[in-house]
Amino acid sequence: MDRRVFLQSAAGAIGGLAALEAFSPLLGAAQSARPDLAVVKGVPVEKIVRMAIDALGGIKRFISRGDVVVIKPNIGWDRTPEQAANTNPEVVATLVKLCLEAEAKRVKVFDRSCQDPRRCYVQSGIEAAARAAGAEVFHIGGRTLQKADERRYRDVKFPNGVAFKSWPISIDALEADKLINVPIAKHHGASRLTMSLKNWMGLMGDNRGRVHQNLDAAIVDLSTVIKPHLTILDAVRILTANGPTGGSLNDVKRLDTVIAGVDQVAIDSYGATLFGLKAEGLDHVAEAAKRGLGKMDLSKLNIRKIDV
Repeated sequence: MDRRVFLQSAAGAIGGLAALEAFSPLLGAAQSARPDLAVVKGVPVEKIVRMAIDALGGIKRFISRGDVVVIKPNIGWDRTPEQAANTNPEVVATLVKLCLEAEAKRVKVFDRSCQDPRRCYVQSGIEAAARAAGAEVFHIGGRTLQKADERRYRDVKFPNGVAFKSWPISIDALEADKLINVPIAKHHGASRLTMSLKNWMGLMGDNRGRVHQNLDAAIVDLSTVIKPHLTILDAVRILTANGPTGGSLNDVKRLDTVIAGVDQVAIDSYGATLFGLKAEGLDHVAEAAKRGLGKMDLSKLNIRKIDV
């Protein structure tokens, strides 16, 4: 390379570095502009779910080509979508579609139902909706299927556990490339509310009744090991009383809202406000924040609210 060509090349490189340096703050600004939470209200359901994830940076921020994805809804109860005891099936189906649009290899949808899963999966509308969207839907145990599905669990150590130090957890969830938590926001007789953090109980094997002796600590223990890549809180309908089973439409309030984010503590803290409560009044949320699992102070969060 002669001297003239060398100087031209060097000048181009310096110019390129200068341009990159000038552009870097813009990249940083774009990253910092992403909200901690996206709260979208409106109809239809598919639109608000898509808008919430787009507000966080789009589905490809979370899902990559070839991923095996587990979507974990609440399918605990033999109830219809109108009764708001399980995750809204349209929310689940939209997430399945989005993952497949991002070229996920496989999308699995399951829960360990509290009642007969064969009825819960059908009555909730989730089995049909998720299958139609392209997901694999299967049982991992329930009141009538516990022993038959023990092969789907593996014992996991919880080194920082307070309520327990080990517990069998769903192998499908443990081995997934990406894990999406999609709970419904509803009243719960034992924990006051059940949302993101408590939804992980549906991945537990063995006799879950034992954890109710120290329920709030057990809920937090789960989140020290099970960490989702994305959480969508379903508040299309919320169950305001007589949870977790519900049954009466008088206990259901329609909000047509979803809350999306990465920080489960933040999501559950915002979710509490839907019931006129504060996160400090939910022992498991306060304990999770104390253990450093997320932010509880909503005033310190970047929350983007969108009305459709």
